[in-house]
Amino acid sequence: MGLSLEENYHGLQEQIRLSAEKAGRDPQGVRLLAVSKKMDSEKIRVIWQLGHRLFGENRVQEARVKIPEMPMGGEWHFIGGLQTNKAKDAVECFDVIESVDRLDLAQELQKRLETAGKKMRIMLEVNVGGEAAKHGCAPEMVEDLLQKVMPLSRLEVIGLMAIPPFREDPEMARPFFAKLREIRDRLQDSQGAHLPELSMGMSHDFPVAIAEGSTLVRIGTALFGSRSA
Repeated sequence: MGLSLEENYHGLQEQIRLSAEKAGRDPQGVRLLAVSKKMDSEKIRVIWQLGHRLFGENRVQEARVKIPEMPMGGEWHFIGGLQTNKAKDAVECFDVIESVDRLDLAQELQKRLETAGKKMRIMLEVNVGGEAAKHGCAPEMVEDLLQKVMPLSRLEVIGLMAIPPFREDPEMARPFFAKLREIRDRLQDSQGAHLPELSMGMSHDFPVAIAEGSTLVRIGTALFGSRSA
């Protein structure tokens, strides 16, 4: 018999703590982003009742239904590829958009936020593996994108996000995590930007991501179990 959701949650928090300490980091500097896509609100409520408030979704249509079913006070991150025609709904549903990877999307978010009278925290998604099938700005274009997004008054860039190429051996993801951290450090130096967040690491490789500086680990399967297709 598998572990309960509560046991999964507490076990993951302990793994995060141990991984941070092993890397010589303050465990408070690493947060668990519970990826709740395709999970019903009842399962999310189990985590909520344990005091967890940080959740990630990757489909705007699903989130539009799900988020209003939850109590107020959560922090919801959008972590999927975002089309400009979904920007209005994303602005209404989410607190943070982690997957801004091009200027036209940033400009559309700015326009929608102006209409809504809101500001929003965002991250720039970087395609660290150069994979054609994945979203994300090319590493060599991130500085240019940041320079063009920073003047948009409704957007606050708080960090970078990446989904590296999948490898069975988590250690093989380490160079990609290190690359994202190095890009962030370089941008902070060259642009004078404050980019505290590095969203990287998922269920199978998050301890390696933490060792390389992750501040947000996006975990779904190891928390909620397998999803239906």
